Parts: sequence; structure tokens; C-alpha cells
Amino acid sequence: MDPPNRVPDGRFSLCLHGENGDGIFMPLGSRHGLLLIYQLARYQLLVWDPFNVDLHRLAVPPEFDRLEVPFKGAVFRAAGDIQHFRVVLVSTEADEQQHTRAFARIYSSETAKWGDRISTPLPSKLPTKSHMYFTMGVLVGHSLYWLFNDRSAKTLLLDGILEFDLEKQILAVKPVPMGIPKENMCRFQVMRAEGGGLGILFLSNFSAQLWKVETDCDGAASWVLGRTVELYKLLSIDSRKKRKWHQSIEGFAEYNNVLLLRTPTDLFMIQLEPLQFKKVSKTKKWVRYHPFESVYAAGMSIGGGHDGAKLLHNT
Repeated sequence: MDPPNRVPDGRFSLCLHGENGDGIFMPLGSRHGLLLIYQLARYQLLVWDPFNVDLHRLAVPPEFDRLEVPFKGAVFRAAGDIQHFRVVLVSTEADEQQHTRAFARIYSSETAKWGDRISTPLPSKLPTKSHMYFTMGVLVGHSLYWLFNDRSAKTLLLDGILEFDLEKQILAVKPVPMGIPKENMCRFQVMRAEGGGLGILFLSNFSAQLWKVETDCDGAASWVLGRTVELYKLLSIDSRKKRKWHQSIEGFAEYNNVLLLRTPTDLFMIQLEPLQFKKVSKTKKWVRYHPFESVYAAGMSIGGGHDGAKLLHNT
């Protein structure tokens, strides 16, 4: 961000004394001013508050074995609660009847315990082995959402949306829009729809299609196309370069509906409401970028008086 709302870079230097050689650190997402990181070698989760220099370590439940089956996680705070946080982990498994299920467990810092397993069956058309891949979770309303696909197919085919209702403590699978191709996961992003509710963004032909769920008078829900953003015009992409212009979604900041869009040459931040963009940097081949958002009050030491966003990257 521009001064005076810029957060000092030193706030994002995570110093783990004596742990630099402890293997891989994998960001699982951020929310409400907290970062969730998986430390592979120690089989633990780190919940880090960079503003308050606060770090919590959580043991990963044994059923979430990343060497066997990938899992994803999300961190959040309950409304109005700045003292405590919760962490959700999701993964998949195949039971003895060869039925594939998604399951989740939720951790509360207030009780310092993991809750009971919550599960739901995945579509029967999927293979019997548990090779599901989940994207970063997005919070919409009172539910967390992950896009998922079958890794064993090696096609990055989009298979559906996993929903975890945080109020009802229920897992469910939702379909994706029928009228769009589903061959590439990096072209999709779950998001808050314009006007509220569940939405999905799809990159197609140098444009971004914004889909949303609408309910008819009989209570039946279906996907409808809201609007289309012509990215090549917004980003001033030369029409002669369109053939070589490959784009992918690098990350998504859910509170501000800001998309991180990666091209072969540049990384852009695109705010969808209102529509505006900013070129962040040149694209680096081996660098991944992660958006970080925090809401803070005017007069705090970090400066500023409105919603803030910080772009993190790791190599």
C-alpha cells in the first residue's frame, strides 16, 4: 500500500530461532490478520499474528497425513472476538466400501482442542482412491469454500466446491456452473458474489466471467452469469500479444474482492468492486504470492484508518 498506510516490512519477518533447517513451510492461507502455515518436518501448524508478534503452534491430527493425502486449512476469528481463533482442516479418504468422502476437523484456541470429525460423501463419479486437491479456502458469509479436483486424473479438471458451514458445522458438496469448461483449476476462484452470496470467477478468452448463485421463487438455486470483465482492455494487453498471453489466478483477497493475476511478464492486483487494477511487480519464475488482509482502527501504530492489504511472497 502507499504511505501512510504502508505496513513496515519487518512485521512480516517470521523468525523461528533454530528452525531454519526444519524443512518446508507451506502457507495455507490468511484471514482476520492471522497467517496459517504448515511446518512439514515437525508436523505442526503455525498460527501467526505479525502485527502483535504472536505465534501459536498446533499439532496436526494424525488422520491428516500429507505424505498420503493432501489437506488444506483455514484460519478465522469469530465475529467480535479478537482474543481467540479457530482453524479448520479438510481432506479426503476412501472407506472399506471404496466410497470417497471429504472430512474436516476444527480447532478452537479457547479450548485448545480439536473437535470431532465432520464428513460428507464426494460425488460417485470420482475415483475410489483419495487423491483430491483443494485450493485455498475462501470465507463467504458464515461458510468456508474450497474448489477441489481429482489429482490422479492429471488433468486439473474442476470437480466441485466443498462447503463447510461454520454455524451448522456441516460439510456439503456444491456443483460448479455447467456452462463453463473445467480443464484448468488455476482459472477458477470462489468468491463473494456482487450483492452477496456465493460466486465464482472464471478466466476465459482474456476475460473474467463473474458467476453467482441465484434462488428462484420455488427456492431452487442455480448459477447465473453476472458480468464479464475484459481483462485485455483493462490491462492494456496488445492484441498482437494475446496469443502468447497466458494468465492464471495467483491468489485472492476475499474481504476486498481483490484478485492476484499472474501473466508471463507481470503480476497484477485487480479489485472487482469498484473495478480497478495495479501492476505489483514483474513476474518471477520460482516465486509464489499470497495476499494478506487485516482490518485495523485509525490511530494504531501501523498507521492508516481503513482496511489494509499486504502482498506476501515466498520462494
